[in-house]
Formats: sequence, C-alpha cells, structure tokens
Amino acid sequence: MAPDVPERNDRKRGHRTDWMALLCGLLFVGVGVRYLTDPTPDPAIIGPILIGGLGMAGIAGILAKVIRKR
Repeated sequence: MAPDVPERNDRKRGHRTDWMALLCGLLFVGVGVRYLTDPTPDPAIIGPILIGGLGMAGIAGILAKVIRKR
C-alpha cells in the first residue's frame, strides 16, 4: 500500500501585481511619450506632475500591501 499522499493542486498560482512598479512604469512611459510629441512640455509643469504621480503610485502600493495582509 502506498502512503497517503496529499492531492496535488495542478492549477498554476499566479503572482501578485506589484502596483507600485506598474504605476511608476506607466508614469515613465507617459512622460516619455509626452516629451516625444510637440510642443515640448515645460519642466515647471512636468516636474510637479511627475512627483505627484510617483506619490500616488506609492500610496497605491502601500494600500495594496495593507489590503493584501487582511
């Protein structure tokens, strides 16, 4: 007789989304596309948008981590 072996789960486990990296990457691509189009944006406008976008990505990453731990 074979020993009791627990059933194997054949479903693949997906990985969790890293929201911080995803949002930062999208922001990077968005700013890059904006600089490729005419007219070239003013750095005084893009700077605060970039800082605000990174801050929002950070908040989303923290919230995702807190919600995931529940």
